Amino acid sequence: MPQPALEATDLRAGYGDVRVLDGVSLRLDPGEIVALIGANGAGKTTLLRTISGLVRARGGAVSLYGTRIDGLAPHRVAEAGFVQSPEGKQLFLGMSIQENLLVGAHNRRAYARRRTTIEEVYGLFPILAERRDKAASTLSGGQQQMLAVGRALMARPRVLALDEPSLGLAPIMVDRLFEAIRAVRKLDIPILVIEQNVFQVLSMADRGYVLENGRVTLSGTGRDLIENEHLRATYLGL
Repeated sequence: MPQPALEATDLRAGYGDVRVLDGVSLRLDPGEIVALIGANGAGKTTLLRTISGLVRARGGAVSLYGTRIDGLAPHRVAEAGFVQSPEGKQLFLGMSIQENLLVGAHNRRAYARRRTTIEEVYGLFPILAERRDKAASTLSGGQQQMLAVGRALMARPRVLALDEPSLGLAPIMVDRLFEAIRAVRKLDIPILVIEQNVFQVLSMADRGYVLENGRVTLSGTGRDLIENEHLRATYLGL
């Protein structure tokens, strides 16, 4: 088997006395799109925050291409190559689209290649190129999400994590966003996606994990999970 791009092993974390992650293990291989699904409160965002170093792990390990990153400060995790596009976009709405993108090139490795990277981002999202000098606030919700993904790409991720990228978007914009995520894969960037549109994300993903009460309860290929009776009843209403 290839060396995993990202591997979490028996990861445990929480807030105060509350345990949120209770021994989570997953892997993301080079070139893969992996979906992480689960109900609200299952621990999905906490998992991303723990991998990112924003929440300190209480046990277990996280490796990026074989190098341990658990215990690193958040900016060191980003410099190592794990980059997250957070839920809610968190853009600088008063700044221009181009300025928002350049904010993403914050580490030395990314800053040195910012001109090349921004043209790659504009190639993926032509609407951002057309409106590069406009304020981010002038974009639609779907376009703002594209900007958030583009900003994450500016950091030259070795692994990209997307937290609820389609949240609040109209169906037509969801379709366009998922097309863009498929295009990002062509840049040889493995992607971990937390997503509420279960059928759509599993149709796109190579593999997926179901997180319930801080534990992985199901895993498999996207097709296998779509056909799983428990998942269909719980998350697809079938």
